[in-house]
Amino acid sequence: MGFGQGLSGLNAAAQNLDVIGNNIANSGTVGFKSSTTSFADVYASSRVGLGVKVASINQRFTVGTVNGGGGEYDIAIDGAKGMFRVTDQSGAVMYTRNGEFLVDKNNFIVNAQGYRLTGYPAGAIGANPVELQLPMANVAPRATATATTVANLDANAKVIYLTDTQIAPPVNGSVTLTAAAPPAVDGTYTFTRNGAGEIDWVSAPPDGDYGAAPNLITIDSASALPGGITAGDITQVPGYKNYTAAVMELAKPFDPTVSSSYTNASPMTVYDSLGNSHQVMQYFVKRPAGGSGSEYDVYYTMDGKAMAPTTEASGAWGNPQKLTFNNAGTMTSAPIVNLSFADPGGTTTPADPLNIALDYTGTTQYGSNYKLVAKPDGYTSGEFSGINIGGDGSLVASYTNGETQIVGTIVLADFSNLQGLQPVGNNAWTETAASGQPILGQPGTNGLSKVVGQATESSNVDMSKELVNMIVAQRTYQANSQTIKTQDEIMQVLMNLK
Repeated sequence: MGFGQGLSGLNAAAQNLDVIGNNIANSGTVGFKSSTTSFADVYASSRVGLGVKVASINQRFTVGTVNGGGGEYDIAIDGAKGMFRVTDQSGAVMYTRNGEFLVDKNNFIVNAQGYRLTGYPAGAIGANPVELQLPMANVAPRATATATTVANLDANAKVIYLTDTQIAPPVNGSVTLTAAAPPAVDGTYTFTRNGAGEIDWVSAPPDGDYGAAPNLITIDSASALPGGITAGDITQVPGYKNYTAAVMELAKPFDPTVSSSYTNASPMTVYDSLGNSHQVMQYFVKRPAGGSGSEYDVYYTMDGKAMAPTTEASGAWGNPQKLTFNNAGTMTSAPIVNLSFADPGGTTTPADPLNIALDYTGTTQYGSNYKLVAKPDGYTSGEFSGINIGGDGSLVASYTNGETQIVGTIVLADFSNLQGLQPVGNNAWTETAASGQPILGQPGTNGLSKVVGQATESSNVDMSKELVNMIVAQRTYQANSQTIKTQDEIMQVLMNLK
């Protein structure tokens, strides 16, 4: 009977060595899960055992180390819960922890064996999984429909007038004269100056001599000289104050080509339905306040042409939008302005009319420098430039126009009994009745692990442990071979008895 036990022990030890050798061989295989051998003794009706058998090969689904710095499409499952769901060329479904992926000629995300990674379609979490494919077409343009403008309009900016306006009244000049002799009379006398700069008395001094040499002033009202001053220079009299004319601000109708006709201007790039870019200019013009607070006219152009509500006719610009502010610098007018342009593409590029709701909420007029931040929506078309993988499994495509969009979501699968999965090679498993049906979900939900982009999960093989196990298995193999040798020697002794 000893031969049977020894042979079974040899077979079991050999299978154990096979398992250990397979673990060691795959120590560098991404996502590999090591195995262990379970043994069971064999008994018949006798009390003596008939040897040993391999009861099962169990896989250890512990987590390997997540290593960053992988390829653009590499993915690691950051935890114990979850497996990638892939399909082969025939459509058969398999599961793997190997996240070394690349893109094939049809833009499908595949592994080295050509198995396609599956997931949820964009915007359809929970739907039937599909094979994930990166976009090949350009992202469609989006016409600008809304924009925000948050500005501070300097409260200390000069007012720009539409008509000639006196902003400071004239101030009469004055001179205090001391009579040298009658009929001159001491007094303070006021004057203006005419267009030629000559003195016109408002309150004229009596004729006579004033002051003393060397600046003796003689007034003779009958003289044709300015102010009737026939001798002396009143500008040299101590306390003389010259006449100040009225300060006038000339009219400056708005003209985008004349910088002095507006206070500030800022550009904003918008897009039409074809993705063509256009420059919208906002021209802010500070006007005299109608009551308390301040007021601004805002004119709008697109590519140099008037954009409604602004109008332009025969060189005259009109119909500006009015922004009003209270004495605290807060805007009191309606914050939304509706801008429109009927034919942004012109006659050669038939784009849809452009209508933009421009929101000035948060705009102020404080005593600090002008500042404006404009944020319009919309964008031009763009080509696919790369992919980013979120922790929730979302595949975020990047485009050359700076836009991003989710093009799909990786699906993970978990099983009630991982040991029930059937290994099929290529670091993959298939479900069985023992494993139960897969529990599918988005990474990071329902207990499933999150994923890490541009990273891989290393093998969970513990090399030092496997080497120790190999020594033990080798000893076991040697001991079983010794059992057979001993039984052979006993049989030789029996055969030699005569």
